[in-house]
Amino acid sequence: MPLAEDIITSSHRITAYDRGTISVNEEIYSQSLVMTADSILCPWPVSSLEYLDADSLAPIFESNPTVVLLGTGERQVFPDARIFAQFGERGIGLEVMDNGALCRTFNILVAEDRDVTAAIILTPPST
Repeated sequence: MPLAEDIITSSHRITAYDRGTISVNEEIYSQSLVMTADSILCPWPVSSLEYLDADSLAPIFESNPTVVLLGTGERQVFPDARIFAQFGERGIGLEVMDNGALCRTFNILVAEDRDVTAAIILTPPST
């Protein structure tokens, strides 16, 4: 689904998404990624919530965000409470949502110059 064009001054803007891909500035990503307004880490080695651990969260914490949007795929699925605790210990807000909601929210927050990091879990389509 294409997203309406907003006036965003950041380097990265999510331009479209579908079941297994995210388009950032018209470049298509089909692997999980972590992105800020100005950086992208892809691939991010998380294909489901069960792979969230200290190592996979490290690049998120390194970006030192105020809030993290965690996209869990087509549906909103909450991670283990221990994951929320790691964010809380660092004073970082964690918002969990489906990937469509994440894409819309990310663009709004970066348009407002908010300090946000998006961690997007993409699952390869089954054959």
